[in-house]
Amino acid sequence: MFDEMWAVNREQASEREKKSTTEGDSKPLLKYSADDYRGPPRGLRVGLAKVQKAGEVTTRGWARIVRIVRLREVFAEFLATFALLTFGNGSIAQAILSRDRGVEFIENGTTFFNPPLGTEMSINVGYGVGVMIGAYIAIGVTGGHMNPAVTLAMAIRGKTHWLKVIPYWVAQFLGAFFSSAVVYGTYIDALDSYTPCPKYSTPCTATIFATYPQPYLTLGRGVLDQIVGTFLLLLGVFAITDPDNAGLKKGIQPVAVGFLLWGIGASFGLNCGYAINPARDLAPRIFTSLAGWGKEVFVCAGCSIRHWWWVPIVAPMIGAILAALFYWLLIDSHHGKSRNENENAQTVNNT
Repeated sequence: MFDEMWAVNREQASEREKKSTTEGDSKPLLKYSADDYRGPPRGLRVGLAKVQKAGEVTTRGWARIVRIVRLREVFAEFLATFALLTFGNGSIAQAILSRDRGVEFIENGTTFFNPPLGTEMSINVGYGVGVMIGAYIAIGVTGGHMNPAVTLAMAIRGKTHWLKVIPYWVAQFLGAFFSSAVVYGTYIDALDSYTPCPKYSTPCTATIFATYPQPYLTLGRGVLDQIVGTFLLLLGVFAITDPDNAGLKKGIQPVAVGFLLWGIGASFGLNCGYAINPARDLAPRIFTSLAGWGKEVFVCAGCSIRHWWWVPIVAPMIGAILAALFYWLLIDSHHGKSRNENENAQTVNNT
């Protein structure tokens, strides 16, 4: 680069010298001729060359990282996770904050009953629709992970570059955090008027944003619950997206994943709310600790497991790793053999 710059300067000097000679100026434009221009001293040129080489190495490394970790993918994971949590936790907020509506009251001699505006089924539907919309947002960019456990499993299976794991996780946590702020801001008046428990009560109203164990649940069973739920989630995701298996079209896959999450919620939602997603649980928990619920969301005095917060982070990762290994060992590793057998059978039939 510097050599080219010096060559250009030398050419400019030569042109100015010719111009001065042609126009017959009494004073030369250059103190020295173009032949005398040889650039900076050799020591300076060597130093500049080293700087140039180091800069080229750094630029190439940074360009490689930028190519691998594209900002478009980070935005896609952020927005997809935001949609998932906004639908999901919005349905929980509506179900919990409308419970005090389910009472009888008499007006002008007529008895009325205000039913709650949400149930466990509506929560499952909310999360199913949320993951479907989130998948549609990001499926053409990242595949629509929306879950650090999913990203980890995809990296283990070689479907996602390992350099993308941390940026995806950051985007997913930020999406979940901002979604919690939106749900809180939307339902803050309902929280203020909620009568069954104080506004900043853990786990009463805190369950809108993060998961908490049932009073009967032990720590070991809680960890198992999260491992099983995440294992089923990833097992279904691998099967749905496997082109050598069911071969679902890309446009149908988000619908299938939505039904999958709906089914997991209907089957394994009782014990601790089927978090099965570290970003879905930790980011909203951090938000609630900042929004007014305080440290109780991490050290829950009214819960059967006081330090529950780490379980929805660690256990889903274990379930995701197990699902990736089991699906590869029992299904994916046999696809090549099946394809060869089918090709041989077709060859025999054709002959």
